Amino acid sequence: MENPDLLKEPLIAKIYPADVIRRATENLKKFPGTGAYSHSKGLPFVRNAVARFIQRRDNIPADPEDIFIYNGASPAVQNALRLFVTGEHDGIMIPIPQYPLYSASIKLLGGTQCGYFLNEERDWATDITELERVYDESVAKGVTPRALVVINPGNPTGQVMSEDSMKAAIRFCKEKKVVLMADEVYQENVYIRDERPFRSFKKVMHSMEKEYHGLEMFSFHSISKGFLGECGHRSGYVEITNIDEEVKAQMYKLSSILLCPNTSGQLLMECMVDPPKEGEESYSLYIKERDEIYDSLKRRAQKLTTFLNTLEGVTCNSAEGAMYAFPQIRLPDRAVAAAKKAGKKPDDFYAIQLLDATGVVVVPGSGFGQRTTPFTSARRFCLPSTRFRG
Repeated sequence: MENPDLLKEPLIAKIYPADVIRRATENLKKFPGTGAYSHSKGLPFVRNAVARFIQRRDNIPADPEDIFIYNGASPAVQNALRLFVTGEHDGIMIPIPQYPLYSASIKLLGGTQCGYFLNEERDWATDITELERVYDESVAKGVTPRALVVINPGNPTGQVMSEDSMKAAIRFCKEKKVVLMADEVYQENVYIRDERPFRSFKKVMHSMEKEYHGLEMFSFHSISKGFLGECGHRSGYVEITNIDEEVKAQMYKLSSILLCPNTSGQLLMECMVDPPKEGEESYSLYIKERDEIYDSLKRRAQKLTTFLNTLEGVTCNSAEGAMYAFPQIRLPDRAVAAAKKAGKKPDDFYAIQLLDATGVVVVPGSGFGQRTTPFTSARRFCLPSTRFRG
């Protein structure tokens, strides 16, 4: 697609599998080349492919006109937030420990972050009582929560939500007239599939009583995660469900300002949602590479959390999904005293000392907003990433 002249080369069939050549040939009939602008919402044949993917996944129809493609899921999230936030009286409920995309974007837009704590003792579960506490306290302060963000699988906590927790969140949003923002970019990274497979919020919503089927929802996915990991090509989508036509029109205007998502990323999106099928020439290699990457991620996640739990003063929930673990570390009293003497918070002090001693760069856990305990929060480490509480 980047260089259509390759298709004219006599030896092309010796370089690429036949199904790759067929797909490129067919797609070039739909789109002249990656150097041209596309539709502002994304190439129609790519959005059609995304809609078919969602329908196969959920067994629920999906409308390509309700799908917007962006240069990654992050811009999709930011555009959605622009619809909800007009000032500091508008609140967005986000999970704590938090993924900084949300806190930073809310602040940039002038809104109010309404953080709800995940329950670490229950494997980072989402508690309805905590959602209600945060909602009521926000309203009492003159802030109206407009949307509830749920990240499943969790970032940076690595949990996979139970169906009961998902239903509770849906009921909460329906009761409070709050839009649900389902960040599902790690849906391919689930390491407990037999026990708790990934379920989309859209699918769970449709499994409930009919009164919940009309819940307003934004669902996000990306090529940056899973086993594909094509972060630099920047492509993600949002599917909007039960959103008013006037709001859709405003979202389209916001997308039009950006002209269009990059075309190479869109083509990769089409590859992700419509991979080689059984019987096609690339299928066996695709399955081999997919399974090897997934198995490696699962093995490392389990190895890391098992090891962390052998360390003195360290506890860590299992990494059920995504690419993260979020351990708790208890620093000795002398370390806390040394931090105080140095004029630093214990988690900052720990992170700096770790850097000096090992060369490992970590982020103090307070950056994720985790609640203060008798042991202060501390840090994050990547793949899977971790947070320590000192």
